[in-house]
Amino acid sequence: MALNQNFREAATFPPSSMISVEDALDVVLSVTKCLEPVTVPLHEALGLILATDLEAPDPLPPYPASVKDGFAVVAADGPGDYPVIAESRAGNDAEGLIVSPGTVVYITTGGPVPEGADAVVQVENTQQIEQSPEGMKRVRVLTRVSKGHDIRPVGYDIEKGALVLRSGERIGAAEIGLLATIGIVMVKVYPRPTIAVLSTGDELVDPSSYFLGQGQIRDSNRAMLLAAAAQQQCKVCDLGIARDEQEDLENMLDKAISVGADILLSSGGVSMGDKDFVKHLLQKRGTTYFNRVLMKPGKPLTFATIDIAATETRPEKKMLAFGFPGNPVSCLVGFHLMAVPAIRCLAGWRDPKLCRIQACISEPIILDPLRPEFHRATVWWEQDNGSGNPGFVAESTGRQVSSRLLSMKSANVLLTLPAGNTILPAGTIVWALVISDISSMNAFQKSVSREHHPSSVQRASGKCETIGNSSRAQQGDKEIKVAILTVSDTVASGAAPDRSGPRAVSVINSVSERLGGATVVATAAVLDTVDDIQRVLQRWSDHEKVDLILTTGGTGFTPRDVTPEATKPLLHKEAPGLVQVMLQESLKVTKTAMLSRAAAGIRGSTLIINMPGNPNAVAECLEALMPALPHALRQLRGDKKEKHPRHVPHAESKPADVWEASYLMASNQSKDCSCSH
Repeated sequence: MALNQNFREAATFPPSSMISVEDALDVVLSVTKCLEPVTVPLHEALGLILATDLEAPDPLPPYPASVKDGFAVVAADGPGDYPVIAESRAGNDAEGLIVSPGTVVYITTGGPVPEGADAVVQVENTQQIEQSPEGMKRVRVLTRVSKGHDIRPVGYDIEKGALVLRSGERIGAAEIGLLATIGIVMVKVYPRPTIAVLSTGDELVDPSSYFLGQGQIRDSNRAMLLAAAAQQQCKVCDLGIARDEQEDLENMLDKAISVGADILLSSGGVSMGDKDFVKHLLQKRGTTYFNRVLMKPGKPLTFATIDIAATETRPEKKMLAFGFPGNPVSCLVGFHLMAVPAIRCLAGWRDPKLCRIQACISEPIILDPLRPEFHRATVWWEQDNGSGNPGFVAESTGRQVSSRLLSMKSANVLLTLPAGNTILPAGTIVWALVISDISSMNAFQKSVSREHHPSSVQRASGKCETIGNSSRAQQGDKEIKVAILTVSDTVASGAAPDRSGPRAVSVINSVSERLGGATVVATAAVLDTVDDIQRVLQRWSDHEKVDLILTTGGTGFTPRDVTPEATKPLLHKEAPGLVQVMLQESLKVTKTAMLSRAAAGIRGSTLIINMPGNPNAVAECLEALMPALPHALRQLRGDKKEKHPRHVPHAESKPADVWEASYLMASNQSKDCSCSH
């Protein structure tokens, strides 16, 4: 269900409706507003978001300063022996000190450069000599320096009035240093939200309970959500366990209001049971926006807001309320997908959504036929991620049932998998939402993770090693570098997995030897816009000197199909024959292939070819180009030994199989001849 601008203002859904994760998150963010800024001491600002622009009141440095320990000189004097008339050290003002031609001043790093001096010669380029008869120190300058050498002029690092930090920037250690540099000791920031957490259920007992009665379980969700909120640098309030009684839940809600909570997180009581009172309470006390989300795990997820009247001690406010399912995995996944962006929005983040990366799955994954799945996985960086390229490798954390909290252990991403009646093969590139620090994944954690799935990991590792070895064996000066660009709004935005790009990688790997040793060195996905497409094509061809670029998608008739329009202006020479061959091959499969507007041609020494967006069509078109593609790439690389095959007149032409055999024989003879020379 698409959300138009009017709908976003107050989007609510009937209780029985089920909405997509994207729509649910849009609703959450549309009703979430930044908290009112507060002013805090500098030492309390770490990790917070700046609420105002900050300019430098003074220049840095405020005076011409020496970059090195050495001697302040008049550059025009050049090498020679000079008397040292004074010293200028960091912390001195050097007021009244003047360097005239034929004299020098000893100066330390950061020391003010005296009047008259216009350069600094570092100590290493000088030699101490005997003092003068009058007892004055003398130094021999060994090198000539230019005017301004090793001097930081006024405002060199920061000019007066320069914008040092912008509103919306997160304050880290470097930002704290900058603020101290410009004399800011009180900072206007967005405060951390206050999160109140409660668990619901008659079966729950405190984790400290040693003995469990019949039908009882220890409450894990409350401790987990409190920790998760603390990880987001929130203030937390533990409301405890509420029984499955309306009065108990009412009291808990009133307590959340009394402690000034910005967000209420509850788990349990949001499904279809006769004692699932949470969603009914939220609907009674506030505005409920949705109750069900099309996702696995975590379908029964309620979001509401509760208007809180102003009092003498607090202004009017709106408290956000998330009712998560009781299953622990569903609870934590829902927290990451919905609550974390809301927390960031309250705290003033410019882009509150979770960071997305692409990763290569190390083993096959079965898709859910009905719901998109947020599959718990661990990612780490590999020089060969299974596709012959450096990138992230993703490994499932095991059985993904929503009650199995072990599936969250070591998970640092949620793979965003579409619904479907199929299996994603190992090596598929998928989008992943980052839920914890991916840089902390070390070799020990990887080895522990692999112990849980030895067979699948061995298969994946074996595959990666095979591809990596063959790739490394082919690397060298003659290696054909290939880059593959997927042009698709849905792929680039993460709404769908990339199927044509990985297929193109697979085909290139399979024909690598026929191409003369080809390796895919880069892959990317961009939106269907001319600027985005051209930016990547220019970087790959002009700066990274890729030999062959294949684009997939965007060659049809829809308004967003602009790949040819982006490609053609960049070409120095067009290659219409390649397009004709691909068209002929595609017409064998479907008559709609005649609608293709693909382009192909040369930019510098790079061959660029627009491919269809269909994964099968990509494979078919590449195979159709193979009789001429190696020859074309060798020519572009300036191979002087590369000869044109003799063009046979129609009257003398042979059957295709005979001609191919003759061409191969001629090629071999040509190679033999060139070797003998």
